[in-house]
Amino acid sequence: MHTITDQEFAHFQRFIYDAAGITLSSAKKALVIGRLARRLDHCQVSNYSEYFKLLESGKAPQEVQTAVDLLTTNETYFFREQRHFDFLRAEIAKRERGPLPLRIWSAAGSTGEEAYSIAMLLEDCYAGRPWEIIASDISTRVLHKARAGHYPMQRATHVPPNYLQRFCLKGEGSHEGTLLIQRSLRDKVKFLQVNLNATLPSLGMFDFVFLRNVLIYFNADTKRKVIARVLSAVRPDGFLLIGHSESLHEISEDVQSIAPSIYRRPR
Repeated sequence: MHTITDQEFAHFQRFIYDAAGITLSSAKKALVIGRLARRLDHCQVSNYSEYFKLLESGKAPQEVQTAVDLLTTNETYFFREQRHFDFLRAEIAKRERGPLPLRIWSAAGSTGEEAYSIAMLLEDCYAGRPWEIIASDISTRVLHKARAGHYPMQRATHVPPNYLQRFCLKGEGSHEGTLLIQRSLRDKVKFLQVNLNATLPSLGMFDFVFLRNVLIYFNADTKRKVIARVLSAVRPDGFLLIGHSESLHEISEDVQSIAPSIYRRPR
């Protein structure tokens, strides 16, 4: 296993902050070693300084993306933080039928469990009415997994049994212990690579944005900038949902708190 000096670790702290706005504490040194060690061997460099120089050289843009993929943390499961889904169900039940589709953005969508959980709920409770889901992440690696929609069964502990039957296929043979999201549902979710720490692409406006369990990786200044960008894509009277351990207190004055971790963008 390659070792990393404090100076080398500082290089990668700066690298992932510049690339994604993520602040790596000194406690994450083992994470950097564990996730990047194989890339040193793959790129045939002898230490982390040489690997960092490769990333900085501009000669290996795909390797830069690989390093970003490996250093971003992606942890999720279906119907995580159930209270948010209960809130979504209650809010869409109030909506009057109109010409515009209901639009939802899973803004740090990781491997897709959040977006597919939303899609199952809409297919169940909003059937026959138009809706769109955009799911995004900075990591191309997790987006590839998300588009495939193939997961270990243990990720589905919180999926309602009737949703498992309606929207998921149970793996058999070599795929035993896994599930596959039905293609009809997979086709209704659009996955895009989006860096929340940079100017957003043209995504349109959304009724609900799920930005959960990502702010904890940013410092206060980056949080303010990310929230400002994301709120620019929330329709007036639309909602922003963040992680239960997160808060927008002293981060943004452009939202109204209506419940812990749930905010409305006022008209």
